Amino acid sequence: MKQKEELEKAAAGYVEGKDLFVVDIKISADNDIDITIESDDRDVTLDDCVEMSRYIESKLDRDIEDFSLTVGSAGLTAPFKLPRQYRKVVGSMIEVTYRDGHRQKATLESAGEDEFEISYEKLVQVEGQKKKVRESVRETLKYTDIKSAKAVIKF
Repeated sequence: MKQKEELEKAAAGYVEGKDLFVVDIKISADNDIDITIESDDRDVTLDDCVEMSRYIESKLDRDIEDFSLTVGSAGLTAPFKLPRQYRKVVGSMIEVTYRDGHRQKATLESAGEDEFEISYEKLVQVEGQKKKVRESVRETLKYTDIKSAKAVIKF
């Protein structure tokens, strides 16, 4: 099995100086290598994936150990893994899954290195009124305090 550190070094060498970053590197027991990349300010193209795949393959030796390599972009519906992915969608709608399992659709207001802020409206029962009232909520969450978050696609 390929050493993950060796792959991380090769992947970092490729994205250095480019507007790309590595989201994840997975290696299966069968030596299937899956590298996920993303960009801060644009969509990742097929050419980006092909070029990175060729670069990584040039750094590895198939004669020593056979492997299969897949380079792809983080999917539209895939959960975010890095703060940089959150920053890319500030101002957009996301769905947060809390550790207790409940989900909240909200607007991502800001994203830092350790936490992010969301805003949403919820219906609240006001004492003395029959009808519930909409209340704006702003919530700051640590990345470690949630199960996952992903972009909400609107059609």
